[in-house]
Amino acid sequence: MNPTRRTFVAFLLAVTYVVTPGAAQVPLPPAPPAPLTQEQMADFLLKAQIGRVRPAGSGVTDSKRATLSDGTLTHDAHIQTVDIARTVFEAGKHSETNFKDTYRFNIAGYRLSTLLGLRVPVSVERKINGDAAAFTWWLDDFLMDDEARNKSKTPLGPDPVRTTQQLSVMRVWDELIENKDRNQGNILWTKDWTMWLIDHTRAFRLNHQLTSPERLTRIDRDLFTRLRGTTRESIEKAVGDSLKKDELAALVARRDALVKHFEARIARAGEENVLFTMK
Repeated sequence: MNPTRRTFVAFLLAVTYVVTPGAAQVPLPPAPPAPLTQEQMADFLLKAQIGRVRPAGSGVTDSKRATLSDGTLTHDAHIQTVDIARTVFEAGKHSETNFKDTYRFNIAGYRLSTLLGLRVPVSVERKINGDAAAFTWWLDDFLMDDEARNKSKTPLGPDPVRTTQQLSVMRVWDELIENKDRNQGNILWTKDWTMWLIDHTRAFRLNHQLTSPERLTRIDRDLFTRLRGTTRESIEKAVGDSLKKDELAALVARRDALVKHFEARIARAGEENVLFTMK
């Protein structure tokens, strides 16, 4: 065998040794787990064993943070058991009639958000120590709350247009559910500068009118389409028993008012100045 052919054969043997099944090989790293669907998150929150429970942090409703595990997955949940109703509620110089602060509204907020395609963490009803509660998925990849965002050197982040659009969506959402307790601590941002809205226990009031229509200048095109396409029946099916009849009626009335508000703005200013496509 000539030297050239001998070298070629040796090369083939070396390649065969490397690729032959069963030969010693460097193991591939395990594939990252696939993200959970909302249905999987809800099932976990409903069934996983409750472990360590501790205070969730600031707030007046004594909410808790709990570590849950199903033997495979371990993840935290935000637990709220508050369920207060007052004909008249006095808070310093302010008073409010038909006041409610209830865990039910956290569940209603999540269920309604799925109908409208908005980012509200998964929340389900489950009992803890005999009390009905909202178990809400603890946000992954948390970066900061809105107080920290406003204090940062770049409050609008790497994409100011997208951040501004998300804040516009929040204003529409809070009008729809008549949220009177939106504050910087319950607006959360993840590491990719995506906004998540949490803690809706003081929303879903009984007012049928918009509270601050002057703040509603623009709306995401998809959200507007979804709002126009909803009916009382589709909303009722989405929220289920998390809202009572008068709360549902008020929600539907505000939905109607929102649609009329933006239809009028579009007629005056044109779609290009009112509707946007979320980046």
